[in-house]
Amino acid sequence: MDERRIVVAGTGSGVGKTTVTIGLMSALKKKGLTVQGFKCGPDYIDPSYHTAVTGRISRNIDSWMFHEDTVLDIFAYGSKEADISVIEGVMGFFDGKDPRTNKGSTAEISVLTKSPVLLIVNCASMARSAAAIVKGFQTLSDEPAIVGVIANQVGSEGHYKIVKTAIEQECGIPVIGYLKREQNIEVPERQLGLIPSIERGDLDPFFDRLGELILETVDIDKLLELSKVEPLHVNNSSSLFEKKKDPFVRIAVAKDMAFQSYYQENLEILASYGAELVYFSPLADEALPNAIDGIYIGGSLPEEFVSKLEENQIVKTSLKEAIENGVPTLAEGGGFMYLTNTIETTEKKTYGMVGIIPGNIKVESTLKAIGYREVEGQRHNFLLHENEMARGHEFHYTTFHSEQDFPYAYETKGMRGTKKEGFLKNNLVAGYTQFHFASNPKMAENWIQKCLEYKGGCHE
Repeated sequence: MDERRIVVAGTGSGVGKTTVTIGLMSALKKKGLTVQGFKCGPDYIDPSYHTAVTGRISRNIDSWMFHEDTVLDIFAYGSKEADISVIEGVMGFFDGKDPRTNKGSTAEISVLTKSPVLLIVNCASMARSAAAIVKGFQTLSDEPAIVGVIANQVGSEGHYKIVKTAIEQECGIPVIGYLKREQNIEVPERQLGLIPSIERGDLDPFFDRLGELILETVDIDKLLELSKVEPLHVNNSSSLFEKKKDPFVRIAVAKDMAFQSYYQENLEILASYGAELVYFSPLADEALPNAIDGIYIGGSLPEEFVSKLEENQIVKTSLKEAIENGVPTLAEGGGFMYLTNTIETTEKKTYGMVGIIPGNIKVESTLKAIGYREVEGQRHNFLLHENEMARGHEFHYTTFHSEQDFPYAYETKGMRGTKKEGFLKNNLVAGYTQFHFASNPKMAENWIQKCLEYKGGCHE
């Protein structure tokens, strides 16, 4: 029995991958299909779009952060019961970790998942030259299967027909549709603060309009034909998501519009290793749930919520007491910021936070860190032991300032070198780096073991 999957790739960043991906997902939903979204790379924002449009949690697949078997495991698990899987690429199709290879690129993901590729080309101000671009992408590597093209930013239907004729003649693959330049359907500026707006449904009319535009000018039936492939053969016997133990510790997870950046797999891996996850909302001023053995506070803490979080004393007191009492806690990204003394916004207003970490956060107007991180644990880090390695990423507009010396949680290696990062005290591990547990599932085991020790019991 055939499956359907397609990679939506771009010739570069900014050519309209996200716009087309969201539009295709919306159009496919309107056709009555169950759609599963995936995103190449560590991004949180695009999966939020996918989830809002499809009604299914979108997942990140990343050939740098994960081993090949893990990529396939996540893909197979996420695709269950979907009629079609749509994988949104990252940057240009061949852009990845190394300019000499396809490592970490959308191209590599397409090969690993044996997925056909739909190439998005910005055709503004060109005609026959569009064929040269597509031809170049076809010939750089013979491993990926580029099966079709969508022309973006065309000036008119006549312009589209010229581009279509050139590409189909020279490249031998169909151009299945287009979007016009003057339709003015740019995705809102991508920042973590946009995610709450997506979750509130503020962008639903935009997603709906995109789907209608796609249905008008893209041949969805042709897309479904091109996306039909043989099923992937995945070794499910060693799946990360296979239940290994019944729940025997309880981990409280902060989850609301202020703290919404979690890799779904992190939560599922914790559950598979024996954690019962119970949720609470700092924004709603909810105290920690009863009888918990661990705490997880993820990203991303948009500025719009800091005044409310300052007011919410019940949750702040509850967190401070629990962390000081030694409840094993991971706070990453926005969670790390929340546990500091204060946050100063771009409007120069200062708000009091939980006050566990001796330092202050300043929100800057420009991006301060972005990129992959290879992480090595430091001494006394319960999550990532000394000399253990994991992978993740950093993305933030803030800086951390402290006049005190304290133990760092880990050492991180990125494009700009190696640095000590994070905060370590008792059973608190906190920092800007956001881990993906699929890069080293032992992190989940380590955490659950520390929760068990805190609980004061033992598990047979």
